[in-house]
Amino acid sequence: MFHIKKVILFMIVGFVFLCLISLIIPKETTPPNDARVILEHTSETYIAPSCFEQADATNFLQEGKLEEAEELSYQAHDDCTKKAFQSEKDSLFMSTLRSIGLIKTKWDE
Repeated sequence: MFHIKKVILFMIVGFVFLCLISLIIPKETTPPNDARVILEHTSETYIAPSCFEQADATNFLQEGKLEEAEELSYQAHDDCTKKAFQSEKDSLFMSTLRSIGLIKTKWDE
């Protein structure tokens, strides 16, 4: 019985240690492939929804996902869109929470 208590204590200490380390290790959180974009087919670019009002887009538009824009080899429409889709610098712990959806990212719209 005493041996089991040692193993459980060791596992708890190890888990706490890993959690603390994950708060220190840096990791970039990248935009998800399913992030919403506006495909601007005339200029073959994509626009972040938050940048649409200032984008001076044509009428040949389609709502899509970032993955579609990348498959079409579309580039970011302007600096606003580039900035909107820049990676976020986080800790490994925060990046993991964002990637599993427990914490919202700036791309969740």
